[in-house]
Amino acid sequence: MKIMIVDDEQFIRLGLEKIITKMDPELHVLGSFGNGQEALAFLTKHESQKPDVLITDIKMPMMDGLKLIEIVKEKHKDISIIVLSGFSDFEYARTALRYGVKEYLLKPVDKSALFDLLNRLRLERGQASAATPEPEETEPGAEQEHYIIEEIKVILDREFDKNFELERLADTIGMNASYISRLFKHKTSMTITDYLIQTRIDKAKQFLTDHPHLKNYEISHLVGYSDPVYFNKLFKKIVGVTPKDYKEKHG
Repeated sequence: MKIMIVDDEQFIRLGLEKIITKMDPELHVLGSFGNGQEALAFLTKHESQKPDVLITDIKMPMMDGLKLIEIVKEKHKDISIIVLSGFSDFEYARTALRYGVKEYLLKPVDKSALFDLLNRLRLERGQASAATPEPEETEPGAEQEHYIIEEIKVILDREFDKNFELERLADTIGMNASYISRLFKHKTSMTITDYLIQTRIDKAKQFLTDHPHLKNYEISHLVGYSDPVYFNKLFKKIVGVTPKDYKEKHG
């Protein structure tokens, strides 16, 4: 079940992501955003990847949770919405009732309450899906997801020697960093960082074989590591031998 988190407090977003990720492998955080405007922009741009559940705060800058709920309910009636609220937000919560929101979580969020609520929503959505025959064709969005994975690989293969920043990669693709990180792991069974490391080690092996005159520290810099000692340890950990031994055997 895909979940989107919207809250202007980063520590709450990160906390919810961590809790949900550890709860169940079938629960996937599609993305987390600091306000309704960011969340709506993602939904508009990636309609085929909409969440099953939207967890949103009410008081946020740019676009508050009530406006977000109103727009989401108008365009995506099948998205279940959970409102995060404090005791002082009763009037806002009452307004949310008019938009069909029935699920609430009080801050600070209780892990057991969150788990029970998500589990119930998953069961309800599962029962609804069972009543509808599965389409024979590929699910919408599968082709786009494949394109995203390939685009990530192309960028990493091209820029393996540069300092890696997940946020910069996400900006290049035009997507949320948390989302592409989880999508890549789900589709390839390895993290983006692991893929980059493997790419760098493969390039290093190629340099060691094709350019035996290069020093270890030179190859280390060529593949994106400023610390040759760390590079040596990482190479041995992955390949099983040091760069020097590999060069002597294959150079």
